[in-house]
Amino acid sequence: MTTIPHSITDGRALVDEAMRTFAGRLDPWTRRVVAYHLGWTDENGRPAKAGGKALRPALALLSARAAGASYETALPGAVAVEFVHAFSLLHDDIMDGDRTRRHRPAAWTVFGPSAAILGGDALLALSEELLLDQHTRGAHWAARALAAATQRLISGQASDLGFEQCDAVSLDECVTMAADKTGALLACACSIGAMLGEGPTELVTGLTGFGAEMGLAFQLVDDLLGIWGSPDVTGKPVLSDLRARKKSLPVVYALNAGTPDSVRLAELYRKPDPPSEDTLREMARLVEAAGGRDWAAEEADRRIASAERHLDQSGMDALVAAEFRDIALFVTSRDH
Repeated sequence: MTTIPHSITDGRALVDEAMRTFAGRLDPWTRRVVAYHLGWTDENGRPAKAGGKALRPALALLSARAAGASYETALPGAVAVEFVHAFSLLHDDIMDGDRTRRHRPAAWTVFGPSAAILGGDALLALSEELLLDQHTRGAHWAARALAAATQRLISGQASDLGFEQCDAVSLDECVTMAADKTGALLACACSIGAMLGEGPTELVTGLTGFGAEMGLAFQLVDDLLGIWGSPDVTGKPVLSDLRARKKSLPVVYALNAGTPDSVRLAELYRKPDPPSEDTLREMARLVEAAGGRDWAAEEADRRIASAERHLDQSGMDALVAAEFRDIALFVTSRDH
């Protein structure tokens, strides 16, 4: 098992306390949905111990250090990016029909789709409020960057949904979708603390580039887990992405490989009936035989190498850069 870098765990308690405080601004009904989704409570409002990795807040705090600023300076940004991430997951679970999130029922299955949608909406609005409350040049910079990242996230999700209606999706289209849906918010997380700390433009640019490339690597690994990952790791049933016929990156590569396996995979993806377990296993074999699995793993490595080059060009302290590298290695070393 890969050890969680201390950069992820160091500020977790600080971020968790701030998130709970800021979530207190929500109305009681919405706050109950949000608290459940974030793992703070069970469906009856009782305290729970579940929760996510808090990757994006950790990156936001670390980016403040890269700019020579304190964790406290970056805290509104750390909370804001995590609230936007939580908003996207609340809505994604409904759109994708996913009934499980972090090894327990998704919020929409507990409180209903309408309550989950409103919970996501409330988090999105609150994320911008937290930044604009700071009244600094850096906060305005950060708020604009988060708004732009959110627009790209929504665009990526729209493309992902649109792909479900398309027989043919190119690999370039799929990479662009992933860059928007996953890479944009991670890029913002990697730079928002430096923005709040009013760091130099070249540092923010380097951190943004690092986050964008790491975000694509993260999505590639996530897509591999969506097919071959253990439910103990993913919190979702085995072969879940194939069951939903998602056009993920390894699948789209395989569909466009131009092999007999590609043709057979396309036939199975076009069938309207829910696939049997035998069909799901055949689909996974076809993706691998057409090169999708190997390509995705190798592309993730290439994206991390590109991310590291952005760090080298950012001019940041070598020790902080090493911590960013540790996080990149961690998010791309999940079992798949």
